[in-house]
Amino acid sequence: MSSARPHTRWALAIGFGVVGALVVTLVVLAFLWPTKTAKAHDIPIGITGPTPAVSAIEQALDENADGVFAFVDASDRDGAISQIQTRQTYGAIVLSSGAPEVLTAPAASTTVAQLLGGVAARLQAQLTQQVATAGGDASTVSVAVTPVVSLSADDPNGTGLTAASFPLTMGGMIGGILISLLVVGVFRRLVALAGFAVAAGLLLSLVLHTWFGYLQGDFWVIALAMGMSVLATSAFIVGCTSLIGNPGIGIGAVLTMLVGNPLAAAAVPWQFLAAPWGAIGQFFVPGAANTLLRTLSYFPDADPSGQWWILAGWTLVGLVLAVSGHFRSAPSMHVPDATLDEPAENHATA
Repeated sequence: MSSARPHTRWALAIGFGVVGALVVTLVVLAFLWPTKTAKAHDIPIGITGPTPAVSAIEQALDENADGVFAFVDASDRDGAISQIQTRQTYGAIVLSSGAPEVLTAPAASTTVAQLLGGVAARLQAQLTQQVATAGGDASTVSVAVTPVVSLSADDPNGTGLTAASFPLTMGGMIGGILISLLVVGVFRRLVALAGFAVAAGLLLSLVLHTWFGYLQGDFWVIALAMGMSVLATSAFIVGCTSLIGNPGIGIGAVLTMLVGNPLAAAAVPWQFLAAPWGAIGQFFVPGAANTLLRTLSYFPDADPSGQWWILAGWTLVGLVLAVSGHFRSAPSMHVPDATLDEPAENHATA
């Protein structure tokens, strides 16, 4: 009769349960803490007009919304529009001899566009009071709210573009994990990564760009950006696994899912996150990918080179780790014993 399988000690069983609960709590905190602490602050907003009027508006907004906006001077209305189109600002306030105008960019952030809508409502109330006090007809003046860069008609609220961020991150992780576990050989892994990036970029672009219409712009550029996004994540995971084995999968997953994804600021501008985490998040793959896709889709005049370089950097790090791990684990060359090369007569026997 075979002996009974030994049971796990009670202390270990309880300990495993506690550790599991702590891990779940950590995951929940990683995803919800940025949302809990998110608060609008230092949002760059353009402003232009006569100096006295600009000073008065800035002072009024600082009193009613202290620290929410960081004002960026614009030469005129065209300059303010240019700042929005190049993603230097999220909107603008244009002051002139007539009624003020508020410029918004829903494609950059629907949340900030709503905040600027509130600013327009306050300006309208002040203007109405001033005209009524002067004895004029308040119904003849109004503060215009002009969207400079609008979202796609297929995604008017931007929910599709925001929702695409998480599957994109998961896709890169899944590709990296599968290649790490199923493909053997460094060069075969590199080929698998290349094939995965090309196929994922094309297929995801067909869905999000051509079919759903969530992404705009040139199809091939969007496909390249999608491919680079999943490649950066998958290459890093493969590199970590090649260097230190299966624990590398955990390291890549933690950095991507528990650090990079919560700090990506896909739903709100990165300025909403507590400093300096919002800025730091833009240097991880999820944050850079989200910013790049939004820029390519709606802001063709903006410079996306920073995001391209970040994705390329993560990809390069992953490839270097993969190759380094391969040569590190390769067996060292055997050097024959020099005595074996000596003539047989030199090996005298007793």
